[in-house]
Amino acid sequence: MKVLYFDCFSGISGDMTLAALMDLGVDEQIFRRELDKLKLEGYKLAIDKCIRNGITGMDVKVTLSNDEKEHHDYCHHEDNNVHAHDHYLQNYEHDRHHSHSHEHQARNLRDIEALIDESGIAQGAKDFSKKVFREIAAAEAKVHDKDIYEVHFHEVGAVDSIVDIVGAAICLDLLGVDRVYASKLHDGHGFVQCQHGNIPVPVPAVMVMLSGSGIPLIQTDINTELVTPTGMGIIKCLSSGFGNMPPMCVDRVGYGMGKRDTGSFNALRLVMGSMAETCNDTADEVVLLETNIDDMNGEALGYVMEQLFENGALDVFYTPIYMKKNRPAVMLTIIARIQDENKLTDTVLRETTTLGIRRSSLKRYCMSREIINVSTEFGEVRVKAASKNGFTKYAPEYEDCRNIAKETGKTFNEVYNAVLRQVVEV
Repeated sequence: MKVLYFDCFSGISGDMTLAALMDLGVDEQIFRRELDKLKLEGYKLAIDKCIRNGITGMDVKVTLSNDEKEHHDYCHHEDNNVHAHDHYLQNYEHDRHHSHSHEHQARNLRDIEALIDESGIAQGAKDFSKKVFREIAAAEAKVHDKDIYEVHFHEVGAVDSIVDIVGAAICLDLLGVDRVYASKLHDGHGFVQCQHGNIPVPVPAVMVMLSGSGIPLIQTDINTELVTPTGMGIIKCLSSGFGNMPPMCVDRVGYGMGKRDTGSFNALRLVMGSMAETCNDTADEVVLLETNIDDMNGEALGYVMEQLFENGALDVFYTPIYMKKNRPAVMLTIIARIQDENKLTDTVLRETTTLGIRRSSLKRYCMSREIINVSTEFGEVRVKAASKNGFTKYAPEYEDCRNIAKETGKTFNEVYNAVLRQVVEV
């Protein structure tokens, strides 16, 4: 299983995320070709290597085509970002920590979703991009006491933020990441100036997204904003858990550089690798969580299952049972990684009627898994490849086969079997 860990020791923003993903080895030409499918005009995207604190990373910057200011590369020399973006605080809905402020065309959520839906990017990238924008829109609506569709994103919906969010979604798809984890978030303190006046750090939209999320936040002694609404939206919608890095075999490390001098190393670090259990032939430890439920309807239980999978459960299933006085019931069983245990037990206690959960430790053996792209008569299809001790199993991705079946009129099984035959032939 390919895992990505976000080390947010200096906060997180949209452009830092995109830069760090690019630094993991995304091919720039392929990325630009995919981004062009968005049909977004009027901007230039600069992607440059740079050095900060003696560490090499990536810097990305969106410049509007009608900008009179020339693009200055602040990354030619170490720590040369001291004077960058001193004028960046104009609207707190902007990705303030790391990008220029521009007067952009106002867009609402429907405009942004339509732009994404009409593009030619992969469906998974579309879905994730819209999820992030909806998360941010809901937070801004709460802050301003407006309906979610009444919020006009003068900055969050601007060209640079669309490129950051959709670009990050494209990179994640190209890297074939199966699961994402993140560290505790670090933000600064004090106040920042915006068109509404001085606002506290963490800024209101970020605080709304944190509320009730269970995401841990550490406030540092840095007197500025480190976590932006765009960065917060991305990591909240992406990460399966927040805390220490899970046991993993590290393959690559990427750094996305910030634009401001915070007095410390201002960057986002991404670590990509495989879960420790897929690196060798030893068994890994998982937890088994169980509880009996006899007073919930089936639809509510279905919602609980969705929530558990979204929060990192490896498997979730219900078993019909009979309890005291022969009452029909179900036993909810969850298989999970140790680092996800607390989050999943909280979900069960919050979303179900149960008063307690049984817990036990198990060992399991797993095959190494990766996602490969296979060229077929229907176009490129993602296929899960699992291998161990010289033998391999293949499983075409359900979402891809479903979309092809809808587009071609063929049955799902026809598409699935055709893709599988192509994999075997290759």
